[in-house]
Amino acid sequence: LQKLIHLLQATDDPLIQEQALITLSNSAAFSVNQDIIRNLDGLSVIGRMLSDCVPKVKEKALNALNNLSMNIKNQEEIQVYITQVCRSVESAPLNSDLQLAGLRLLTNMSVTSDYHHKLISSVPCFLSLLSEGTERTQIQVLKVLVNLSANPDMTRHLLRAQV
Repeated sequence: LQKLIHLLQATDDPLIQEQALITLSNSAAFSVNQDIIRNLDGLSVIGRMLSDCVPKVKEKALNALNNLSMNIKNQEEIQVYITQVCRSVESAPLNSDLQLAGLRLLTNMSVTSDYHHKLISSVPCFLSLLSEGTERTQIQVLKVLVNLSANPDMTRHLLRAQV
């Protein structure tokens, strides 16, 4: 895992970055690896990949962070990327794998109400995706909206959102 994280830092090759991110994502399926990746500063290394201009690299980084977000301590670190993830969801091509990867991460990050306030400005986008997206996109958006709707503090923001 340490070598993969170092490889991500050392290379600009998108194909190598994609493969390293896929491997880290698969490794994150095991909770012990989630802790190891966090302790090796892997979350910030993967998080920096969200700024990559290559959509596939960004998508694989979102997938890796999604798997890593199943851990509360990891969520505390990943939450700094929520605004950036929301922007990626809004700017990604409609129904793209990149958009779905971002929505999956936002679903996991919105399971608890800790970070709901960071999603408020994206509620109009979520509602638009609900009407414009394919079934896959709609289902993922609904998961985010259900999580947000479980928080009474979000009611006003959900009901007042302009679409």
